[in-house]
Amino acid sequence: MAHQVLIAGAGPTGLTLGIELARRGVGVRVVERGERPAAGSRGDGLQPRTLEVFDDLGVLDAVRAAGAPPAPLRVHVGGQFVGERRLSEWREPTPDVPLPNPWMLGQDRTESILRTRLAELGVPVELGTELVAFEQDGTGVSVTLRRDGRSERVRAAYLVGADGGRSTVRRALGIPFDGTTDETMRMLLGDMRIEGLDHRYGYWFGAADDPRTGVALSPLPGGDLFQTVCPAGTDTEPSPATVQAAFDRFGVPPGFRLRELAWVTVWRPNSRLAKRYRAGRVFLAGDAAHAHPPTGGQGLNTGVQDAYNLGWKLAEALGPDTDAERAADLLDSYEAERLPVAARVLGISNELLRKYTDGASDAFTRGPETHQLDITYRDSPLVHDGRAEPGALRAGDRAPDAPVVDADGRAVRLFDLFRGPHATVLAFDGSDAKPSQGVGAHAVLRAGERATGTAVVDAQGHAFGAYDVADGTTVLVRPDGYIGSITHARGRVSLPTGASPR
Repeated sequence: MAHQVLIAGAGPTGLTLGIELARRGVGVRVVERGERPAAGSRGDGLQPRTLEVFDDLGVLDAVRAAGAPPAPLRVHVGGQFVGERRLSEWREPTPDVPLPNPWMLGQDRTESILRTRLAELGVPVELGTELVAFEQDGTGVSVTLRRDGRSERVRAAYLVGADGGRSTVRRALGIPFDGTTDETMRMLLGDMRIEGLDHRYGYWFGAADDPRTGVALSPLPGGDLFQTVCPAGTDTEPSPATVQAAFDRFGVPPGFRLRELAWVTVWRPNSRLAKRYRAGRVFLAGDAAHAHPPTGGQGLNTGVQDAYNLGWKLAEALGPDTDAERAADLLDSYEAERLPVAARVLGISNELLRKYTDGASDAFTRGPETHQLDITYRDSPLVHDGRAEPGALRAGDRAPDAPVVDADGRAVRLFDLFRGPHATVLAFDGSDAKPSQGVGAHAVLRAGERATGTAVVDAQGHAFGAYDVADGTTVLVRPDGYIGSITHARGRVSLPTGASPR
């Protein structure tokens, strides 16, 4: 099979994109310059919207089995215990939001699960393979790869740079990466075994004279490691002695001793956004397109959604039934939809960082704005809202879940109907919902009606309520779980958002 898409970078973004393309039958190659998978927990917080994406990709069960909910935080100031708190309020699932809470899992383990899923689809990650140069023309991209000192010249229809903040692809394109790096705030980030700590809890040890400065310890699921964050001086070396010195400085009790430093690095807050996400047949995604401070846990999650947005569009653009104008509209929409999202998310991360440095009382509070469930593409050129009186839910918004009953009397969810590489038409109280190539279609009937074929019954009224629609309304849900169009029964249902991906 020809490799229609080459992905540089095998972090969460590149892996998600590889899965999205491979499950649609697109020839894809994923290369990673590292000789082995990256170590370390790094981005260990998975937001609710990312969990929904993982559900669609078929990895949610593995992620949930390997991870854990966020642990309560035991706060100490000046060596004294002062209370316990949670970073975010625990929320119960609702019919429209079945996964309302963040989930904790080290990034290395998340990547391992995604690599396994990608391999199941027949695509191995090519480690130790570096992209060194590329040129593009009207029909594709010629890429030079290097592995074991040997060069290889390959051809692909599209290239995606998911190769991190120091992206070779972005630099080669000359795309500005506007923003700042705060050189005054250096922190040690590492995975450590610490004697004496109860692994059911996270910990904050703050200085008596400045409680906002201290050591943070978060338990990592699946073992006895803690992700540890502590201040680092300009010349600090990431060593066990440095970490133990920070423990002593911030009043970590003597009984809590560093036993092993499994992984460590020095980081500085970066806040940057690429000027463009696309140059011809080359795209940027993930950290190559946006760099976030760690506050709020947004970086990894935003990269996963970049890939989820781009994957189905690339697949349809490569489809035999897609004309050049349609392909251009789809691919242009990637930047139009995702760049504003990254700018907004960067604002959230920066505001949380400012609260932390200012010592605000709510600096450690995380609200729904970090969950990424409210991301919308309402201003996208691909969406269409044909309702005469738009309701609370609009075209471009995330498509809600809801429990329904299928024609066999089984309890299912709308998310079960959406799962897979297809788009989905929901015809509310209609009978003309007929599946077609790449499109699942379901009439959504009211309680008491009888479902046949692919129709489902909204026995509890949650679907009609969540979608805020009247009888006879048709909703098109895009392959990435966002509403592409809302149309009255008398209006023809157009498919402006790519309803027939491969």
